[in-house]
Amino acid sequence: MPIASCLPARAGVGFKPEHFRDILVDDQPLGFLEIHAENYMGAGGPPHAQLGALRERYALSVHGVGLSIGHMGDLDHAHLMRLKALCERYQPESFSEHLAWSSHSDGFGEVFYNDLLPLPYTHETLARVAAHIDEVQNALGRQMLLENPSTYVRFTASTIAETDFLRELASVTGCGLLLDINNVFVSAKNHGTSARDYLASFPLDRVREIHLGGHDEQADETGAPLLIDAHGSPVADPVWALYAETIARTGPLPTLIEWDNDVPVWPVLKAEAVAAQAMLDRAVQAVAA
Repeated sequence: MPIASCLPARAGVGFKPEHFRDILVDDQPLGFLEIHAENYMGAGGPPHAQLGALRERYALSVHGVGLSIGHMGDLDHAHLMRLKALCERYQPESFSEHLAWSSHSDGFGEVFYNDLLPLPYTHETLARVAAHIDEVQNALGRQMLLENPSTYVRFTASTIAETDFLRELASVTGCGLLLDINNVFVSAKNHGTSARDYLASFPLDRVREIHLGGHDEQADETGAPLLIDAHGSPVADPVWALYAETIARTGPLPTLIEWDNDVPVWPVLKAEAVAAQAMLDRAVQAVAA
């Protein structure tokens, strides 16, 4: 059986090298750290020296951005083997990827995009993604968590609701789910739907980790509001509210603060994690009451 995800039900942050020394000397340790897998696929150097030191102190979540789970063709075997080597080296408590695609075979070779692109939700897509998840979990020998996407367009070809699509993937593959609440909020606003209705139909029993992050408010070519999952600002108040409602239903879950662009100084990032931890503590008290 694959190793199950087992992060502590506490607040963590995405590790950024500029915060390395601050994290080492901080007298209020975090619940866990997350890294992007593709930043650590080299053999050595400062990235591994820092990560090795932190791994001795913290639980670790490895978050992939390059597997292209929704790719029409085969998974990149070389990339998967690099990912396997990384997981064997650090034995993380969790590994996750996105319900998205980022590569395409155009007849002349593989084209890679610097984006996590959405999928049509059909039975054909579901079978392909499930096969890819099985391949990843078999190769790594561990459970994979799949993250719900932020979306800006919808496909007329889709015949399955996103929440049902994720539920079925978790059922047939045994994977867990990573619930990104900011993605839920962004997608709902962009499509004029209800984030609360989405969460009411989400398979929360399969969720093993939660992500929280900031978004940008922009406008599309018609001037209509458009939210972008930018990870460059504090968590917005409506997202905090959705988070509080979610963990009131699920109980405490490992919760990551994502801040990947315009990265702030350590006290600012840590304050976001402290806020999430306070909500988790209240959820613990509610369960005990």
